[in-house]
Parts: sequence; structure tokens; C-alpha cells
Amino acid sequence: MAIDSNAVTPLALPVLPLDDEVVLPGMVVPLDLSDTDVRAAVEAAQAAAREGGGKPEVLLVPRVDGTYAGTGVIGTVEQVGRLSDGDPGALIRGRGRVRIGAGTSGPGGALWVEGTRVDEAVPDPLPGAAAELVKEYKALATSWLKKRGAWQVVDRVQQIEDISALADNSGYSPFLTTAQKVQLLDTVDAVARLKLAIQWLGEHLAEQDVAESIAKDVQEGVDKQQREFLLRRQLDAVRKELADLNGGPGSGADESDDYRARVEAAGLPEHVREAALKEVDKLERSSDQSPEGSWIRTWLDTVLELPWTERTEDAYDIPGAQRILDAEHAGLQDVKERITEYLAVRKRRAERGLGVVGGRRGGAVLALVGPPGVGKTSLGESVAHAMGRKFVRVALGGVRDEAEIRGHRRTYVGALPGRIVRAVKEAGSMNPVVLLDEIDKVGSDFRGDPAAALLEVLDPAQNHTFRDHYLEVELDLSDVVFLATANVLEAIPEALLDRMELVRLDGYTEDEKVVIARDHLLPRQLERAGLEKDEVALDESALRKLAGEYTREAGVRNLERAVARLLRKVAAQHELGARELPFTVTEADLRGLIGRPHHVPESAQDPAERRTAVPGVATGLAVTGAGGDVLFVEASLADPETGASGLTLTGQLGDVMKESAQIALSFLRSHGAELELPVADLKDRGVHIHFPAGAVPKDGPSAGITMTTALASLLSGRLVRTDVAMTGEVSLTGRVLPIGGLKQKLLAAHRAGITTVVIPKRNEADLDDVPAEVLDTLEVHPVTDVRQVLEIALAPASAARPGERIPAAA
Repeated sequence: MAIDSNAVTPLALPVLPLDDEVVLPGMVVPLDLSDTDVRAAVEAAQAAAREGGGKPEVLLVPRVDGTYAGTGVIGTVEQVGRLSDGDPGALIRGRGRVRIGAGTSGPGGALWVEGTRVDEAVPDPLPGAAAELVKEYKALATSWLKKRGAWQVVDRVQQIEDISALADNSGYSPFLTTAQKVQLLDTVDAVARLKLAIQWLGEHLAEQDVAESIAKDVQEGVDKQQREFLLRRQLDAVRKELADLNGGPGSGADESDDYRARVEAAGLPEHVREAALKEVDKLERSSDQSPEGSWIRTWLDTVLELPWTERTEDAYDIPGAQRILDAEHAGLQDVKERITEYLAVRKRRAERGLGVVGGRRGGAVLALVGPPGVGKTSLGESVAHAMGRKFVRVALGGVRDEAEIRGHRRTYVGALPGRIVRAVKEAGSMNPVVLLDEIDKVGSDFRGDPAAALLEVLDPAQNHTFRDHYLEVELDLSDVVFLATANVLEAIPEALLDRMELVRLDGYTEDEKVVIARDHLLPRQLERAGLEKDEVALDESALRKLAGEYTREAGVRNLERAVARLLRKVAAQHELGARELPFTVTEADLRGLIGRPHHVPESAQDPAERRTAVPGVATGLAVTGAGGDVLFVEASLADPETGASGLTLTGQLGDVMKESAQIALSFLRSHGAELELPVADLKDRGVHIHFPAGAVPKDGPSAGITMTTALASLLSGRLVRTDVAMTGEVSLTGRVLPIGGLKQKLLAAHRAGITTVVIPKRNEADLDDVPAEVLDTLEVHPVTDVRQVLEIALAPASAARPGERIPAAA
């Protein structure tokens, strides 16, 4: 609608700010005069009215977040007095819109502004569209007011005929936001204003309908649950009366659900019993359809199935346990001694009444670390057999979720206790032997670190009060024997390793492999091949060749596969009529049955074909994840005409090994004259050191003297002895420093046919761990200086091959 320009009237009024509140024309509102701004505006209006006559007038302006709106409402102060709470107040009636202009001066302490009155001419009668809007708004307002019970206001709204007053009347609506009311104030056109009021009122009614529908559904659901609860209580009472009439405590079905009776009869520890009875109380208060009831039943079933009071009696026959361990495993003396010591101590503690000290029992936590196939996992079963305990294996390889160890909270769907609790439950006793297999393969990600959760499990000072997240009651693990197996010691976190007693399994000698194959592997594979013991036999020489030349490993897995393949071949030939049984396999039969050997010792090869048949190649010893191994180092000098210089290293080496190569080269450069080596070649020509098997990562300092020997052999033209292998770290002054894994390295040298080994002098004490039968076949030279290594390893100059090229500077 068009604005009536004749009604535009300039005026000056004191501003009465309204914080987060809006007054529209036609509204009558009480205002608190205790507010400084309100009181100043009313007093200024009263002063102006005394001078000019008439009622005091103020300009009501919304102030949102400290910002004044651009449109206000001229208001008349109808009355000044006391509000219902006794505070001073004023009753103000809104009369018309005013566009706010610039500030001006006026009496009193209020802010005065110039304004322009904005009125609109509303046609009479209203057009048809406007009349429909009025009718629609009155219908919506009447519906909303009736829902609120405001019947008196309904009549007042129905009597309003002016479209502008009707639109402004929506300012009383409490559901409108301040921003929406400001929008109504800024909208001069009455029809547009009424459309906004209709839109917002319709949306509010729709929201109310949805809320009432939801509330009705909720109330119906609550009523249904209450009715169901009451009926179930009545049903329980009827069943009880029927049971009393039948002269029994209840039917079999009822007895299985009577958790209270089961808890009382289970003989649980006091703290577990109290927690279980609390859950039973919750179960009795919940309905059968409640999800919480299902969680409680599952939890109670788990608690009642755990063997809280069950323990197996340990077999304290120490000689008998020793015989069991010896019969089931050849070698592994360290582990057998540790288990025998543990049983002896347990026996003495039991005899002296020291079974429980400080709430803790005498459990054990051992870490069996060694290459694959040496019998770590099967050793756990033998330990349980020797102790007369139950055995449970827990596979930790690839576990990345902490909840796998500690369990899930009961609030999760499908929550379960952790693997430790499940292992105890599976064993059926509180003192089983639990094998934590592949503990070095445990990973960590955003779900937590399982290795950190194992800290409490494997700590003898803490595991008597272990808490699973699912059970949430203390579980005593102090009587459990934990055996953890791992291939790589460095992969186990330091804090976890500190809680376990470390036992190394460094692999088997050839003699031990023969015994294992004869006493354990062969009988098992004969049964799997469907053969009787008297039908096929393996000569000891055949077993020794299988262990030495067909397989080269620290353990016996490949040896067992070779025996299985051999027996399958014999069984197949017998079925085809090509072989008569019984049959004894000798060393000469192996090639015809399973092909040529794969690992011929270096000493057994033709001298011209050996790797050390040329200068610049030395034999070292290394430790890998699969045990000890022989490592060859090759060195070469670039032709002077190529212009190459510096040191080149290949073979996927780590930083420590690269530094060892730099140290070896620096030592030879500084001591070349003393060693009678042509060190001038090292300045003018490039040096290349290569470690074969380039796809395998290598690192560590123990190849230092091997690289020094290879370079010295290259410069001097003297060959490195084929039967010599070495290990040791080298320093810049030529000192030979100690290394680790000596036992595994000597076993590897023994398997490879090496007869002479050079080791650091400070590792001489580690020879006590090496089996005597291995030391008898090796000539071990403990050294302190590289010069001693060169004297032992390098062959005399006359031993060089005829025609071998010697560096010109030599």
C-alpha cells in the first residue's frame, strides 16, 4: 500500500531504548523505571510535556546487541506509578512508526533524535485478497489462543478490523524472536506485515502439532511399559503361588532364570558376589524388553561361568617334570632350567605355607624370544603338561585394538570381555598356562595400543588386581603362568619387556635337529602320510644331510617339510608299484627322491667357484629375524681412467652399517703404510662395497671387521681364507669391539661349514652359551685388534690364484 505523504510529520523525541525487546504500534507495555535509560527518557518526555502541554511522548527504539534499529515507535506515557512487584514503572502505549533521523538537543539527560512519522493509508473497504488474509490470520490466532486457553483474548482479536492493527497485534506472540519482531517493525506495508505474521504463526502451529504428537506417543509408550510391568509382576506372583501349591521352589525354567539363587550358590569371592547381587537388583527392576536387562543377563552369565574358585593342583614332581620337558623337546636347556626352578620354588613355598604373600601368588612371566621354528609355541604345551595345568593359547599377531586385551565397556553393542578373561574362562581354572603368541606382532593405531594394555597383565606386582573393562571387578591373575613368544626382541616395547623374564632360544645345532627329526618329526609325518613305523625308516646320515644341505634354518619347520615331502614321495612310489616296502632312506637316495641339495656349504664347493676365490671378498656373520646367517662382503676398486672417487655402498644398508664402512675405509687410509697396503689407490680410485642379497635390509655395526678385511684383501691381492668367518665392530683406531647374538652367529657358521671364527675378545664370555658340540667343530679366535684379524683371515700372498690381477701400486 502507498504511504500517505500528507501524514509525514517531523518531530523531536527522547529515545527510550528497549534491550532485546520490540514494541509495535497498538501495544501497551509496562516498563521498569529503575533502568537509567528508561527513567531519563520518561523524565525528559514529562519535562517537554509540561512546557508544551499534552501527554509525554517518547520514542521506543529496539536495541539489539548494542545497535539501535532504524525504525522506532512513538509511545505515549499513559501512567507513572508502581509495578506489581513494587518497583517504579511507567505504562506506555505504542501509537505509530517513526523513521529515526539525526540526534538533536532537548531537556533532561536523555538522548533526543529527530524522527519522521510514517503512517499508511489503508483503503476502506479492504480489497478481497487483504480481507482473506485478515480472515486467515484470525483463524490461526484463534486456534493458537484456544490451545493456550486464552479465551478472553480470542474475542479481542476477532473485534480488530484494521489490517495494520491486526498485523501489529502479532507483536504480543511470545514465540516470535527479536529479529522477527524487528522485521515486523521495519515493514511499513500492512499487507506484507500480515503475510509475515501468518507465515510465522502457521509454522509455530505446525511445530506444536509435531511436539504434541511426539509427547502423545511417548506418553502412550510409558503407559504401555507401566502396564506391562504391572502385569509381569502379577504374573510372577501367580507363578510363585502355583509353585508353593506344587510344593517346590519353582519350575526348571524359572530356576535357570533365578540369577539371585545362582549367585548365592556359586561361591564367588566377596567383592564379585556384591557386584553380581547389585546387578541382580537392577535386573529385577527392569523389564524383559529393556536393553539393559539383556546386558545384565549376559554380564551375569559371564561372571558365573568364570572359574573364580577353581584351581588345578601343581605337579611338584620335579624330576618327573624334567623328564617330560626332555622327552618333548630336545635342547632348549635355558627354558627347561627356568621351568624347573619355578616348580622347585613353588614346591618350597607351598610346603612353608607361603602360597599367597601380600595378596599375590607365585605366577611367572617369561618371554621366549627366538627365530621361527625353534619350538616356542609348542614349548607352552610342554610347560603346562609338566606342571599339570590347563593350557590356553592367545594369538596376538595383528591385534590393534586395546579392547581385545581389556574388553569393551558393557554399553557397547556386542560387548565382550578381553582375550585374557576369555582365556581364563576357556581354561576353567584360575592358574592356567597362558601362551601369548607373537607378542612382537602387536600393532597400535587410533583404537589404542594393546601392548600398553598388556603392561598390567604381565606385571607380577599388579596383575592380582587386574580389571577388565567388561567385568569391572578385580580378577586375580597372579597365579597364571604367562609365556610370551616373539621373533624380534626389538619389536617389543621396552616397558613391556621390563616386566618379563627374557629367555632366548637361539636355534638348534645339527645334532639337535637330527634328534628332533628322528624322535618327533618322523613319527608325526609317518602318521600323516599313512605309513607304519616299520614300513619306512630314515638313516641318520640322510637326516643329517636333510638338516645340513636341504634346509638351512635356526628352527626345524623346513626340515619337517622336507621329511614330509620325502615320505609322500615314497608312499606315492609304493602305490605306483615302483617301490617295495619296508624301505630305508639313505643319504644316497635323497637326490633321486627330492632333488638336489639347496644349501651346499662353502667348504664343499670347488675352490675355483667359492665366493672368496678372488681378493676383496670376506665372510661375515649376521643375525636376522630367522636366526643367524652367513653374510658375504664384496669390495672393488674403480679403474683410474673412469675418474670415479669416493665410497659407494650397495645392498640396502642402514645408517649404522654405512658408518661402519666409512670407519673401515678411514682406518685403512690412516694405517695403510703400517699394514703394507697400497693406500694411494684409495685416494685416486673409487671404492665400492657391496652386500649380496640386496633386497634384504641390513644394519648394525658387527660387519665392521668384515668390511675392513675385504678392503685389505682387495688392496693386498691376498685371498680371504674360505674357512674363516668373522664378526665384530671396528673403531677408528683398529680396536675390535663387542657385538650381540654371538650364539646365533656361531650356530650359523656351524651350519655353513665354517671351521674358523674370529670374534671380539670381550665376547669370549658368551661362548659359555654355545653348545659344546658346536664349539668342538669350530676354531674360535678372540681378538682385540684388526691387525690380528688380518693375520688370521688373509691367506699368504702366494695363495693368490695364478693370473689374478694385483693392483699396480702393490
